[in-house]
Amino acid sequence: MQPVTAPALPVPPSGTSGNIVLAINPAASFGHTRQAGHQAAGHFRAAGWNVVVLETDGYAALADVVDQTLAGTEVAALVVVGGDGMVHLGVNALAGLDIPLGIVPSGTGNDVARLLNLPLHDATAACRQTLSALAAGGRKVDVGRVTVEGRTTYFAGVLSAGFDAAVNDRANSWRWPRGKSRYNLAMLRELGSFRPIEYSVTADGKQWTQRALLISVANGQSIGGGMRITPDAAPDDGWLDLFVVRPLSRLRFLAVFPKVFAGKHTDHPAVQIRRVRRVRLLAAGVVAYADGERLGELPVDVEVVPGGLRVLA
Repeated sequence: MQPVTAPALPVPPSGTSGNIVLAINPAASFGHTRQAGHQAAGHFRAAGWNVVVLETDGYAALADVVDQTLAGTEVAALVVVGGDGMVHLGVNALAGLDIPLGIVPSGTGNDVARLLNLPLHDATAACRQTLSALAAGGRKVDVGRVTVEGRTTYFAGVLSAGFDAAVNDRANSWRWPRGKSRYNLAMLRELGSFRPIEYSVTADGKQWTQRALLISVANGQSIGGGMRITPDAAPDDGWLDLFVVRPLSRLRFLAVFPKVFAGKHTDHPAVQIRRVRRVRLLAAGVVAYADGERLGELPVDVEVVPGGLRVLA
């Protein structure tokens, strides 16, 4: 396979500064994103912008060509077309750069887009909002910075380490069914064999042992396409929300689960949420996911980066 290289870039038109770089994930939402991506490109060009469209066959190759493009030209904004995985790509591409991130949501979950009140599955409306925000300068939001397996990465939504991560792992291995039902079915399948985990948790200097079904570290509010695990989380308050679900029987878990979509589960005695700025999670054989993307096995060190990302929302 030939190495991917960044395309030659046009000169911005008079009256604009830089290019809109549009990264499209053709695999998001099972290929429907390609059409949304090219609709977005047409909309931005009609508004007078030079648009550089980036597409590859794989996520890693796309991340590489995005990095090359950002390093090689004047960029007004990076706009990603897809779901939370594409947001994750954009957040990491822009770490340390003062370039705003736009999102045209067209994935399966779109939890970060929900957090930012962006139009879902409406490329035209999302593009209008992106251009309006670009003219206004965008807004700053926090991000989470993670150290795992010797690497540093960033996330915008939620880091999962436990039952929810195992469900993500299982759902990612399936090609059917499509849509949010795939996550729910994977959850039911995983529930039959999952056992509570013994964690070592250190949060803002306090250390304790925690037996739990899952622990998540949230900058956003939801996972799995609208499950509002931390409904009061704000992306710009300088805090992360540590979400813990202590062990429950299968029947009790299934009784509580429907309440998560409305964020009405937070008063359950098995649920604990606390605000943190820095947390370390350690457990044997547990893999962490963030924004739906696999990061690696625990331990993970997570800290908030206040105002670490400018978004067009």
